[in-house]
Amino acid sequence: MTTKPSPFYTTDERARLVSCYSCLLRTLTPDRRVLAEVRHLMNLFVEEGCFDRDKNGMHGFMRNIEVACIATREIGLGIESIWALLFYRPMMKGLMQRERIVALLGEDVARLIDLLLKTSEIYMRNAAINTTNFEHFLLSIAEDIRVVLLIIADRSFLLRNAKSIASAEERTALAAEVSYLYAPLAHRLGLYAIKSEMEDLCLKYTDRQTFDMIKRKLGETKRSRDAYIEAFITPLRQRLDEALPNTSYEMKGRTKSINSIRNKLRKQGIEFEAIYDLFAIRIILDVPEKEERSACWHVYSIITDMYQPNPQRLKDWISIPKSNGYESLHITVMGPQNKWVEVQIRTRRMDEVAERGLAAHWKYKGIKSETGLDEFLTSVRETLEAREHSSDDTSETVQNFKMNLFTDEIYAFTPTGELIKLPQGASVLDFAFAIHSRIGCQAVGANVNGKNVPLKHKLENGDSVSIITSAQQTPKKDWLSYVVSSKARNKIKQQIRQQVESSIDVVKELLSRRLKNRKLPFDEAVFTRIVRRKGFKHLTDFYLEIAADRLDVLEVLELYAGELEEEHRREAGQGAAKRSADSFVAHPPREEETAKGGKSDVLVIDQNMTGIEYSFGKCCNPIYGDQVFGFVSNSGIKIHRTDCPNAPDMFSRYGYRVIEARWSGKGSTGYEATLHVVGQDNLAIVTNITSVINKEAGVSLRAYSINSKDNLFDGLFTVEVPDTSTLSILLRKIRGTNGVKSAERH
Repeated sequence: MTTKPSPFYTTDERARLVSCYSCLLRTLTPDRRVLAEVRHLMNLFVEEGCFDRDKNGMHGFMRNIEVACIATREIGLGIESIWALLFYRPMMKGLMQRERIVALLGEDVARLIDLLLKTSEIYMRNAAINTTNFEHFLLSIAEDIRVVLLIIADRSFLLRNAKSIASAEERTALAAEVSYLYAPLAHRLGLYAIKSEMEDLCLKYTDRQTFDMIKRKLGETKRSRDAYIEAFITPLRQRLDEALPNTSYEMKGRTKSINSIRNKLRKQGIEFEAIYDLFAIRIILDVPEKEERSACWHVYSIITDMYQPNPQRLKDWISIPKSNGYESLHITVMGPQNKWVEVQIRTRRMDEVAERGLAAHWKYKGIKSETGLDEFLTSVRETLEAREHSSDDTSETVQNFKMNLFTDEIYAFTPTGELIKLPQGASVLDFAFAIHSRIGCQAVGANVNGKNVPLKHKLENGDSVSIITSAQQTPKKDWLSYVVSSKARNKIKQQIRQQVESSIDVVKELLSRRLKNRKLPFDEAVFTRIVRRKGFKHLTDFYLEIAADRLDVLEVLELYAGELEEEHRREAGQGAAKRSADSFVAHPPREEETAKGGKSDVLVIDQNMTGIEYSFGKCCNPIYGDQVFGFVSNSGIKIHRTDCPNAPDMFSRYGYRVIEARWSGKGSTGYEATLHVVGQDNLAIVTNITSVINKEAGVSLRAYSINSKDNLFDGLFTVEVPDTSTLSILLRKIRGTNGVKSAERH
């Protein structure tokens, strides 16, 4: 791409642009005519401001072309992915029509851009993960795996350039997002080099103190570590040269990642100096595919002849590769000075797959299957299928998806010898669902290695498992605590949901029939009061009690008839001066009433008003100025914020109990709010925060609790404030306090 003078590019950007362009030309072989047209279009788009800089000064075109380099050089994507990256923004901004892209670059590129556009909010980091954009994300992955590979390349670029992000809060948010979702995704797809770098950079921006400590100590011990590696490698190289005169190989020492060392420190509860395996020796053999296994085991025998092996630390991922395609033979031997040393033996093909993941299989198509990639895509489709039939919120959907990104695996065998891979910690029930959903739903136990065990029995590597089934068995709710695989969880929840819906339909039909027989009209408000009077918070639980014969239908009908008669008497008298929660008929506000200015059963919130029984929900603690609604409960009308975490459930399941509410005045007393504050753990931080609170006019501190872990302070402060504007000012001042990383309303 022809570089443009300032203000299009800085001097540094021009140098990087030339480097990236050269990299792409070396890696790919684009058609010269197409390349010339693309260069011309890109220059036009840059001049027209299509690739404008973001608020941190990052150039849009530089971001795209550097991501393209990562995608090709480190992940192995082809020219179509690069064109999709470059033309993504022009098509999004209407500067390039789909038809022209198809004519110039082909339908495959246009389709890939379509999928990137579906995930634009996630790709461009314009929004937090919510139900809609996460579903688009999953759909795009299921349709074309290159979508997630491009997003991983983009996040890798952003992390490498995170120092250019002005806001520390934004850097932390980026690191948290990558650590939570994209690093596990990279691992699941076998992109070990990118995954390790991501984890190290995430640690750098979320726990800088630990990162710097480990980096410093690695630097301090580098000379002695290098000397030890050389002492270990030198005699081994001599032996390998003698034993493998016609085989070329590469042998090197590799220091483990900072994040993996941090994990060891945490898991084992030890000091840095106590970690014995800070590095690993890697031997990479250049042999034909048909000789790979025998060559690796030959090297294994040479090493174990020289050094005493630890049999418990042998990991054979050549005979049984990981689901993400990883193949290698890991052994731990006693080296010089009686120190344990890990040795990794693999071939050149295995090493490329280990570094570049399942995408590297494309290079070796026909040599190795892409079973791991197929398994991953199947798991994505299962998550989508479960979401389609579920009322779970987004966090549950994300968690189900993350369960497919497990790090450690075990394998077990069916009675016929079929190998089944499962996440570590998997139970007999996970195994049953992995074979077939029907077997899982009808499982009553299992025979493991000749011994009968219950469904919750945890499996170990190499177990032989035979599932015992019964046609009368159905999934139970407590099964969810037995399983760790997302497939099993999704199927169990789906079956339970179907059982509940079927039982509820039967009970509804029964009640409707009995009411008609008695010639009783159905009054929703009266029925709701009966449900509350029987002690049920949820209508579903009420129906299920009847379905299980724990609640008598005749008793319910008698109560309903009596309450209905009492309701008619009240309406006839119209003398009630006080409206309680039981007599407040709840209707969700209708748009036409709001538009006309009319109000149907609007609750006016005024602390000085009497005659209406209401209180504020403890789950969200509304204060004056919040958007609110009322909810009829057993103990009166509860006032909730419209963004209350429980609001979606209330509206979707109990809309008939929701009433419109509005503020009339602040009242004579303040409102309680809880603040969640996170910061650096030091002696002064609590004093500084409480000082800010106490100095703020109209605010008083009621209580606080603090927790300290991993050099981070985490506190909850309960304050009394007059309104939302005062609360916003207070939060802004707390965020500006020295040492505070974040402060939010809880």
